[in-house]
Amino acid sequence: MRASLAERVKAWPRLSSPAAARRRLEALRLPCAGAVERLLLGVADHSPYLWGLVEKDPAGLRRLLAAAPEDALAGIVGALRAFADPSDEAAMLALRRAKDACALLVALADLGGVWDLDEATGALSDFADAAIACALRHLLRQGAHDGRLALDARSGDLEAGCGLTVLALGKLGGRELNYSSDVDLMVLFNPAAAAIPDGAEPGQLFVRLAQGLVRLLQSRTADGYVLRVDLRLRPDPGSTPVALGIDAAFAYYESVGQNWERAALIKARPVAGDLALGRRFLADLAPFVWRKYFDYAAIADIHAMKRQIHAVRGHDEVAVAGHDVKLGRGGIREVELFVQTQQLIFGGRRPQLRGPRTLDMLRELRADDWVGAEAVEDLGGAYEFLRRVEHRLQMVDDRQTQRLPAEAGALARFAKFCGFADLAKFSLEATRRLRSVERHYARLFEAEPGLGAKAGNLVFTGSGDDPETLATLAKLGFREPAAAAETIRGWHFGRRAAVRTARAREALTELTPALLEAFGGSGDPDAALNAMDAALGRMNGAVELLSILRANAALRELFADILGSAPRLADAVAARPHLLDAAIDPGRAGAPLDAGGRSRLDADLGAALAPARNYEGGLDRARDFVAEAAFGVGVSLLSGVLDSDRAGAAYSALAEAATRAMLALAQAEFAREYGFAPGGRVAILALGKLGSREMTAASDLDLILCYDFDPSGGESSGPRALEPGHYYARLTQRFLAALTAPTKAGKLYEVDMRLRPSGRKGPLATHFEAFKAYQRGEAETWEHMALCRARVVAGDAGLGAQLSALVAATLGAERDRATLAEDVREMRQLIAAERAGEDPWDLKLAAGGLVDVEFAAQFLTLAHARRHPRLLDVSTRAVIAAAGEAGLLPAALADDLCDAHRLYVAATQVTRLAIDGKFDPANAASGAKRRIAAAAGLPDFAALEGALAQARQRVRAAFEAVVR
Repeated sequence: MRASLAERVKAWPRLSSPAAARRRLEALRLPCAGAVERLLLGVADHSPYLWGLVEKDPAGLRRLLAAAPEDALAGIVGALRAFADPSDEAAMLALRRAKDACALLVALADLGGVWDLDEATGALSDFADAAIACALRHLLRQGAHDGRLALDARSGDLEAGCGLTVLALGKLGGRELNYSSDVDLMVLFNPAAAAIPDGAEPGQLFVRLAQGLVRLLQSRTADGYVLRVDLRLRPDPGSTPVALGIDAAFAYYESVGQNWERAALIKARPVAGDLALGRRFLADLAPFVWRKYFDYAAIADIHAMKRQIHAVRGHDEVAVAGHDVKLGRGGIREVELFVQTQQLIFGGRRPQLRGPRTLDMLRELRADDWVGAEAVEDLGGAYEFLRRVEHRLQMVDDRQTQRLPAEAGALARFAKFCGFADLAKFSLEATRRLRSVERHYARLFEAEPGLGAKAGNLVFTGSGDDPETLATLAKLGFREPAAAAETIRGWHFGRRAAVRTARAREALTELTPALLEAFGGSGDPDAALNAMDAALGRMNGAVELLSILRANAALRELFADILGSAPRLADAVAARPHLLDAAIDPGRAGAPLDAGGRSRLDADLGAALAPARNYEGGLDRARDFVAEAAFGVGVSLLSGVLDSDRAGAAYSALAEAATRAMLALAQAEFAREYGFAPGGRVAILALGKLGSREMTAASDLDLILCYDFDPSGGESSGPRALEPGHYYARLTQRFLAALTAPTKAGKLYEVDMRLRPSGRKGPLATHFEAFKAYQRGEAETWEHMALCRARVVAGDAGLGAQLSALVAATLGAERDRATLAEDVREMRQLIAAERAGEDPWDLKLAAGGLVDVEFAAQFLTLAHARRHPRLLDVSTRAVIAAAGEAGLLPAALADDLCDAHRLYVAATQVTRLAIDGKFDPANAASGAKRRIAAAAGLPDFAALEGALAQARQRVRAAFEAVVR
């Protein structure tokens, strides 16, 4: 017969307040003496929680002391297994009373030196297993009674066919549960289980069972709680239900399972429900956990996982006061990870290294010669010491804590609770143990670069928020740190297809801290992170982008800046990651800054097209070239290297070069099939923003294609001859396709040809003579207004010169001023009437906006160009300035219109660069708004809004004064 607990007590805590402890013990009048008395005095002195259990049930204490602890535990567990009361109230009471009895039993056996660490943690794990199984069995029996489950409520083995299994992970999975730990559970079910009634939805059924299980175990009642339950180690807990289908779980691990999840699954075991189902699942999952070959990419990721956990340890140096014995430097987690990482690396080919218990596997690593005898002795001894300290910390108030007291007096009391004569001796032993772990841990991994940030810890392994990481994110400027952390965890969980490959996730793990620091410097880190998330959502793969960012700090800063203030540019990077390289390539430092760069642009684009093997290859190369160059212009605008006017000129010069190149490419390709039209000539007239050299990142091309030919030449000369009208109509279609067709490299430009004679009703290609006749006899005032920004950008030089002369003659024709003014005002009123509402951020069409400035300039050109040829300029601002100098409008009005135009262009350039679609200040990122204000030379967005409001008033007044 085994000796009782009272007979086996041989150690006890030292007392800090003997008199107070004795008064508490005497108040209960418990018959005890010797070692048992000293043990109970220690409990009374150091643990309000344990003493509360003693006071609540003195008779229960007597029973525990009188029995062998193994028998007492067996009685507690046996009562749970035999429990059969159908009411929730009875089940919750029985579970909580069993928890109290077990907690007191384990504490007395541990503090009294009756059980070693393995026995204490094993007892805690046995109780947790029994409690979880009891709670689930109770729910299954209820479901069988109520008809919610197709089970026999009288069966002695309800669990076997229930279709649901509960896996324990973490400390409970390894049967190493600590004194006041939560339990990490994963609830899985078979969607085709026979226990599912006809018509029932399996997911909902088993989710309710999982929720009921958590309620029975975790709810705090007047009798306390049983276990804190954590279900966050299931696949992607942020987006999956608390109970998950077996097949879905398996598919997750097979496709996007992470290495930290492999580490968690080392300890997994079924503890309740259909145990056979759980064992089959884990057996099927073994190839995911245990790789057949040494996977060096996985090893790198395991190292990265280690360094993330290393970053959260809480102290740069070993300490005692306030030290976290689990996560702190030299703590329990380092011992566990020392073992688990090597298990993952080598366990695929060494089955003996696949066990769940830390100390057992440490010894196996020694037996297999992976670690030395000194490491086993030091790490094993430290692990046992720190786990006992952890238990004492949790026994004080039944709190899930691993942090030593920071205040000297409290720490001295705690040292006595751990059995030390004074604080100095405890500190010496704790420091020795922590440093020994630190030393061995450093030998294994410390050479790897850290994944912490300069601002603090950034850790995203696991499924929950690390408080220090949230604090670091807040320090970096994130307004919603928890949302940011969840977004990043979502990447690791494979919620974005672009980062579902192992290689992408490894790169992401390494990159994330540096990337977040870059986001913190962007001015709007939340917007930058959200834009990055959105970009990943549109990408098929992110390895190239992540590799580029990981390799270059300057590019990270640039990309963060783009994400925080210009999502349109970020989308371009997502589609073509190499654009970042192009943006800082010294060889591209001379990107087009104005129209004067025409010859260089033509040469560069020609060189880019030269290697193309066919027409389609030329289209792709053109798109790549334009995308890179436009990105460079955008970055230069964003960074302030280019002002808005020069950016508009650069975008326009690039579009001109592309127009010329695509016309030549289309003509060459067309000629191979249809030959050349005798004496044929083509010229492209640009209008709108391309014509005025004010293009933005979002501008389309307003074009008119004019042609001429030798009327006596007949049909074209190719194998498929065409008469001239059809020839140029089809050539125009080929030219438009070259500019607009989406290829594997994307689109080049959108093209609008509605400004051609007769608009959509007229032919795509316009004969020069027909164009001349139309402008002289049929064109309306608004069409002549559009010609004010027309210029030839491509095609035959001779025909181009004729077109330019025709445009100048048309604009310089004599007009009745009053009729012209009435036409312009009517046109403006028509535009205003067609608009649904007044949006002050519609800088073009709002009253007093760009259209008013442009219409005023166009009116001045059409009214006065005959006598003032200086007005024949495609630049709106140049026309107004020239009109002011000529005395055609008061200097103050000219200044108002020019200043407003400059302000509108500055705001529009950055708005179009930053935002794809309608600009809404309420939803725009603060970084984007800051950039827009800076482009306009104003200190902040509020100042910009005020300046725009004033400009609209002045422009409206000036328009009314000019157009009359």
